[in-house]
Amino acid sequence: MEQAAGPGCRVQCPQGAAPTSSLLHRPAAAQALASGPTPCERRGTEAPIHCLSQLRYKSGAEQGAMADYRIREYRDEDYEMVRELFATGMSEYVPALCVHVLKQPWVILVLACTFCILLTSSKSLLLPILAITLLLATGRQLLGYFWTMYIEHCLKEDLLDIRTTYMGSKGSCFWVAEADECVVGTVAARPSDDQEGELMLKRMSVRKDYRGLGVARALCQAVICFAQQQGCRAVVLNTLMVQDEARLMYERVGFAKYRDDVLPTVYGRLANVTISKYRYSVPRRS
Repeated sequence: MEQAAGPGCRVQCPQGAAPTSSLLHRPAAAQALASGPTPCERRGTEAPIHCLSQLRYKSGAEQGAMADYRIREYRDEDYEMVRELFATGMSEYVPALCVHVLKQPWVILVLACTFCILLTSSKSLLLPILAITLLLATGRQLLGYFWTMYIEHCLKEDLLDIRTTYMGSKGSCFWVAEADECVVGTVAARPSDDQEGELMLKRMSVRKDYRGLGVARALCQAVICFAQQQGCRAVVLNTLMVQDEARLMYERVGFAKYRDDVLPTVYGRLANVTISKYRYSVPRRS
């Protein structure tokens, strides 16, 4: 039996299960999700989304707090919240990006040479310290500026018209995680431009106060279930070198890294901006 989840998006229900209009989760911490097989795995079925909706977890056991959320299809009224969530989430990577750039050998060499030259010429410790501080502050501002431009580029690309990009064509879809009538997570999927039969996972983002509760994992499972029903053989995605938590989460879900590429631009080569490519082999429907 199948349950409709909107145009082009269908969720398979296990035999004998009643269809629901959305998927409700009570998640635990991420380690609880990885501690044992889900009911899907134990029964050997291939309906991970609906099976996840049957699991109830307690998050923040110390405080006895619970976090309810549901995974559903994108609606037009979600537009501003989706864009804001994406921009906020991407902005959090600026400090990690700065640390990554500072670790590059040529950056360390430039800073060391500048310090030594100024120290030798001025015979004062204050001037080189001030100069290095100024260089670091300027570099931080430049990196923040370029990263903001990248975020704005994304907002003007596929996130400018989400319905047309993801909901208006077969083989594409956009989901949100909703809690307390607010969007707390997003993910999208559309056919890969590189290989036929592969689905590209895009725009994964979870609000900071809902991370570690299984929201990202549930969103991943939504994409995997959709890929299976579309007959895709794999789900692929790209991550940047600063997205450590995201890479760990994808690997726990079952994605495997198959290639690292350096961003083919002058800035990408200078900063060694590495894009890691991951693939999840989708099991065939029985």
